[in-house]
Amino acid sequence: MSQVFLTMAMSLDGFITGPDDNAENPAGTNGMRLMDWLGGGAEPGVEGPMAFRPKYPHSQLVFDEAMATGAVITGKRTGDFAGYWGGDHHDGVPIFVPTHQPPEHNPYERVRYVTDGIASCVEQAKKAAGDRDVMMHGAYTGQQALKAGVLDLIDIQLRPVLLGRGRRLFDGLPPEHIELELIRALEDPGVMHLRYLVRK
Repeated sequence: MSQVFLTMAMSLDGFITGPDDNAENPAGTNGMRLMDWLGGGAEPGVEGPMAFRPKYPHSQLVFDEAMATGAVITGKRTGDFAGYWGGDHHDGVPIFVPTHQPPEHNPYERVRYVTDGIASCVEQAKKAAGDRDVMMHGAYTGQQALKAGVLDLIDIQLRPVLLGRGRRLFDGLPPEHIELELIRALEDPGVMHLRYLVRK
């Protein structure tokens, strides 16, 4: 059965970007350090997303799971910053964007803006993914999915970095308690891959 997982690289003090993140500098000041677990494991001449395949085995597993997903959900801010990956996140899978204000012009055939809420967005993405999982990007979108009860898993690539400032993954959640269960912990040099089940 298809599951929806949020995936985020995060500093030890809870930040997913450095300060002053914007379209020209999506990771913020010093934020690219969070992505240092990527790269180094691709075959020569490989292009596209697979060019970022990590070199260590646990990181490769996590990366390959992400690349095996059948649909992507991204927040509009994240999508805008990433240029919607040129309309193809990986392997031509559809990209779903929950938003109240879709753009007047959408140049990307695979990018679909969903205006009737996060639950509908997740439902559409899961239907498109079939028996494959759905990968989610974006802190705010992840928070909305958590609040709506439609997020199944949280994957954290925990980096031994203290950024001190920036954008936190879990800011803005309501005071209601959300229970998580650690179901996987994989370590490679410079990163701990943590997978949490969202208990419902």
